[in-house]
Parts: sequence; C-alpha cells; structure tokens
Amino acid sequence: MDINRNKKEETSENTPIPQDNRLSQRAEELLQKLTLEEKIGMIHGAQLFQTAGVARLGIPPLKMSDGPMGVRQEFLPSQWKPVGNQDDYVTYLPCNSAVASTWNRKIAYDIGSVLGEEARGRGKDVILGPGVNIKRSPLCGRNFEYFSEDPYLTGELAAAYIQGVQLWDVAACVKHFAANNQETERLWTEVEIDEEALREIYFPAFYDAVKKGGVHTIMGAYNKLYGEHCCQSEYLLNQILRKEWGFDGVVISDWGGVHDTNAAANSQLDIEMSVTNDFDDYFMARPLLKKIKAGEIREETVNQKVKRILILMQKLHMPGVDTSGIPRKSGAYNTPGHRKKALEAARESIVLLKNEAHMLPLKPEKQKRILLIGENARALHANGGGSAEIKALYEISPLMGLKTRIGGNSEVAFAQGYCRDTQEPQDAQESNWQEKSLENGGGTQQNTQNQKTQPDSPASLSKKREKLREEAVKLAAEYDTVIFIGGLDHTYDSEGNDRADMKLPYEQDLLIQQLLEAKKDLIIVMIVGSPVEMGSWIAQADTVVWSYYAGMEGGSALADVLLGLVNPSGKLPETFYKSHLDCSAHSVGEFAGKKSVAYREGVYVGYRYMDKYGVEPQFCFGHGLSYTTFAYTDAKLDFEEKLIGYMLENTGEYDGSEVIQVYVRRAGSRIYQELIRFEKIFVKAGQRVPVCISLEHMNRGDAYCIGSSSKDIRLTINS
Repeated sequence: MDINRNKKEETSENTPIPQDNRLSQRAEELLQKLTLEEKIGMIHGAQLFQTAGVARLGIPPLKMSDGPMGVRQEFLPSQWKPVGNQDDYVTYLPCNSAVASTWNRKIAYDIGSVLGEEARGRGKDVILGPGVNIKRSPLCGRNFEYFSEDPYLTGELAAAYIQGVQLWDVAACVKHFAANNQETERLWTEVEIDEEALREIYFPAFYDAVKKGGVHTIMGAYNKLYGEHCCQSEYLLNQILRKEWGFDGVVISDWGGVHDTNAAANSQLDIEMSVTNDFDDYFMARPLLKKIKAGEIREETVNQKVKRILILMQKLHMPGVDTSGIPRKSGAYNTPGHRKKALEAARESIVLLKNEAHMLPLKPEKQKRILLIGENARALHANGGGSAEIKALYEISPLMGLKTRIGGNSEVAFAQGYCRDTQEPQDAQESNWQEKSLENGGGTQQNTQNQKTQPDSPASLSKKREKLREEAVKLAAEYDTVIFIGGLDHTYDSEGNDRADMKLPYEQDLLIQQLLEAKKDLIIVMIVGSPVEMGSWIAQADTVVWSYYAGMEGGSALADVLLGLVNPSGKLPETFYKSHLDCSAHSVGEFAGKKSVAYREGVYVGYRYMDKYGVEPQFCFGHGLSYTTFAYTDAKLDFEEKLIGYMLENTGEYDGSEVIQVYVRRAGSRIYQELIRFEKIFVKAGQRVPVCISLEHMNRGDAYCIGSSSKDIRLTINS
C-alpha cells in the first residue's frame, strides 16, 4: 500500500474541509479585509447590549441580552431606558434555583431551549446565562440566579441547559468566571482561596459547561482573584480556560468588569462591555487603538479576539459571515408550548418540606372555605432582581392560581397579614438602577436604595403590621383551611444586594407564630430565592411547602401541588441552615464587608461542611418529600462493569417521581461524602422497577450510599 498516496487522496479537493478548518479559514479571510478601526469596533460595546458590525463587509453586530429567567426587555441603544413598545413581553421562566430543585436534566434542557428560541425570536445572538456560581453563602443576593451549592449537580444541569439554548443558533454565556459569590463590593473584592478549593468546588461547573455543554461564550466575573480582576486574568482566562480546558469560544466581560487597557488587551478577553454610554472610551476602544498605533500593544492581540468572534458568528449561522449554506433558525417567543414548558418546570420545582399531619394534598371537593394570608399570595416577582428582571407576558400569583384551579364551588379569600417596608419595586418602564450599578463598589448589604420608600416610620410600620396580624388571625378562625404564603421578594433577592442575615422580613415570624396558635393545621408556603430562618416556628408547623421564584406559571404549579393534581418531586439543591452562622462561609471563612474575603473553609462548602463537622441543618441537601413513599431494596454492585443496581418500589397510593441520589464515601478522603450521580425516576403506585447506575470511577474501599437525600441514605454498598 502506498501510504503517501492515500494521505494525498484524503486531502484532495473533493474531500470536505473539516468544520473547524472551514470556520477558521473564513474568519482569516474576513480578518484580512478589516481595518484596525473596524476590528477595534468589534471587541467592545457600541451600544449597551451590542458591539459594532462592519456594514461594508456584511459583518453584523453581535446582539446580546440578559436573561437567566427570560429575554430582557429592549432598551434604548445608549440609555438605560426601556424602548416602551408592547412587543418585548416574553415567557417568564423559573429561576435557576427552581430548575435545580427539579433535579431533572430534561427540565433544564427544556428551559434552556425555551430561552434560546425566545432569544433568537427576539433577534439576539448571545443570551447572558446561565449563572453557575456556587452558593457559598445563603446571603448572596443573586443566589436565585444560580443552581446549587454542589458542583456536580450544578454542572450536570448547566450543561443540559446550555445545550437547550444553543439548539437555536444562539450562544449561551455561562457566568460569572470565577469565585463570584457575593454582591457586596463585587467590583473590587479580592477572593483569597487555595487552588484545591477552586478546582474541587468553584471550577467544575464551568468545566462542564465547556466540555459537556459546549458553551460558545463565557462571562468573566467582577471580583479579583490572585491579584487580577477576573475579566482580564492571565490565570483564569489563559492558563485555565484556554490552555488547560481548550476553550476556543468568546470571552465577554461583565458590564464594567474591565479596569485596564493593557491587561485586557493582552488577556484572553474578547469583548468588553459596560453600563456607561461613552463607548469609544472603553478600555478596549479608543485607548487600545492609540496604544496599538503607538507600538505599545501588538495588533495581533486584537486579531485573535476578532477571529474568535467571527468563528462564533459562523457557528450561529449569522448571515454575512457564515458560508455554510445552512439557514439560521428564526426562533419564536410567547408560544403556547413555551408556557407549557414553564408550567412543567414549575410543578417539578416545588419542594414539600414537611407534611407530618398529612394535610396535603387538599381534597378540592372538601374545600368549601379557604383563606390565603400573606403578601406573597398576591405578589408578582418578574420585574425585579436586577438584570434578571423580566417583562413577563403574564404572571400567575398563588391567589389567582388557586382560584382558577379550585373553581366557583369554593370560597377563596385573602388577608394581607403583613406589609413590606417599601412599596412595589420601581416599574421596569422607569427603572434606571443599572446606570448606577458600578457605584459603591458594585453592591452592598441590604441595599434598598433603588426602591420607592414609604413615608411610614419604623414605629408606624410596626403598628400597621400589628393591625394586619390581628385581622388575619381573627379571620383565620372562620375558615376551614388556612394557608400562609410568605417568604422573600426582590428587595432581598437582588443583584447588587446581599442580605445581612437569613431572617424573614416584615415581622412574618410573629405572624406565623400567632397563626399557628390560632390554627394548628396551618399550611405554610414560602416563596423565595434563598433559604430563610424558621427556628421560631418550624417545630410547631406540620405542613411546609417551598417554592423558589417559579416563573409565570408559578401560582398555577403551586395550586396543582396543594390540590394533589401534581405529586411534589422537588429536592433541595442547597443546605437550609438554621442560621447563616451555621454556614462555613461565616463560621470558618469570611463573607462581605472587606476588600478581601478569605475562603478559609476551602472545600467544606454546604453539606460537605455540615456532614464533616456534624452540624445539623434545618433541612439537608437533597431533601424533599412526596405524597407517596418509596422503598429501596436488593442492592448489588458489579465492580468490573462499574455498575450499581437495586429495586425501587412505590409503596404508597400516589404515582410519583423519586430523585435517587448516589453519594460516595471515599476511603481516606477528608470529605465525608460527595454527590456523584442522580436520576429522577417515575414509578406508578405499587410498581417496582429495577434501577441501574453506571459510575465512571469506582475504587476499592469506597462506599456508595444511595438515598432520598444526603441524610436519608437507604442503601450502602462497599466496593
């Protein structure tokens, strides 16, 4: 055989050029035609949410949008003022914490797909999400935008989410890389952390986004790490992201995350964005142009960035750049199918924390008079939270959801019960908070400066709440079923704002205590973005339901669960501490309030810390009840094939889904146990199904623990 002849044939003109080569060749072809000024225009914001295109060559601008919970409304090109049209209402999706509480990769994929299709339908090229930062502390104001405290759960769901987004010729932009775990002083906080903790806790979800999700773009973080701002970090963007992980996509700065022209230009950052409208004065705009012309910075640094942008545009099949002949998907938004997916995700996200008296599910035919108490029964949450705010097509409140589900044969009444310190958050049509979002170091604790304050003094507010409590408690005695619906809102769960503690605001604890005294069978529902303290009433409460911000159909989903139309299957994606002082970020490490923050807890984050040191949570990682019960039996291990098998039986009266969780306890490890696999399995009442779990790595001496939560271990198998 003539080896040389065969090699020649393999590279003949008739053989298709590999895609990577074709994309690179096309990018080089366009790069040669661009002037330096045109190239500079492509690597920084020319509007608040887009770069400059090059019309003479048919190169379009790159259009971006915020959107972990939906595609954000349209703003004027250079002002943080909404355009004000009626054509940018969108599907309001469950927050990432809600997606995580489904423990369902398909749900994550479906929600990502809805977001991607709506972004494309709105003409966007990059959607700025998902957020995958680890929930190091329950006080971080943006925790509702993130998935979990666990790197494996986060990475699995993020990868599926990204694949769903990018199905629609839209780039996901995973954020914020890396160790961005607080809002206080977020622009200047120096994170002090050892590399082991970075690699075991804070990096894996980003790695999975790159390797499993195939993410096209990554957003840098505001904070500093090892003396460098993350958006221009040699260590993060070059050593880790490009060289070690082989990421060849586009890196975008957080808005205002760049601080130096030389550092940014010579880093692996590709696009600088910010919140100000002096676009030509951005660090990678006119200042960079001047330095290149002066010979201080090589033009090749810009060429590399532009080439990556041009390759991205081809991957997205953007006309004028892509020559593949594949038409770009057009997308769509506000479709019935999208609303259906939002409802499905919301239903699976709801977590039943307690049901000791078996008050739930309620029997609709027996519910003649129901009283809902609490501001969150009627509150809407779409238009708050910072850059996660959504101009929702609609949002179903719990009050509306229950009324529409239960029908006219039952009375459903409402009592306010408590009031906020402030009025409703500023309407999105008037909002300009982002103009000032780089002030005060980028964020504070308990920052309510962007809310319209009431004229009431603390004393008058307390009197007002006392009156509302008295009215609610008196009314509760008159109703068959009383449901308290409280929790948090985006005064507390918000970008630029960390909480001071985990306490429920607005004197809700006192209201709950008094309601429990008057109505022992009170049903408590929490609608929140982060855990709250429950110690003053949890022991007296028999029934507690948990819902993260669950999107436009959140109220309908809650009603479905309360009425037994849906069997709850959500599990907690984070530890619920009794107090934030039980969290390792506070008991061992540092959180907020300083220019540098020491992550002294290292790898002991969330349940890893609680398990290792025997600290009892309020509710453990992975906890969530069902209206049915499940039995785990007949465990077997095949070490050679790296398989674990057992039988899962639904021993109750309701069909339901169980999230089976596999933890490993490694011989000689400092970590007590770590989540290594999970699957969500539907089982009909009375049915017994075989479960087979494949593990990538199985070591002699390790123990594999299978259970319904991190503390409810049903089977232990030693290898």
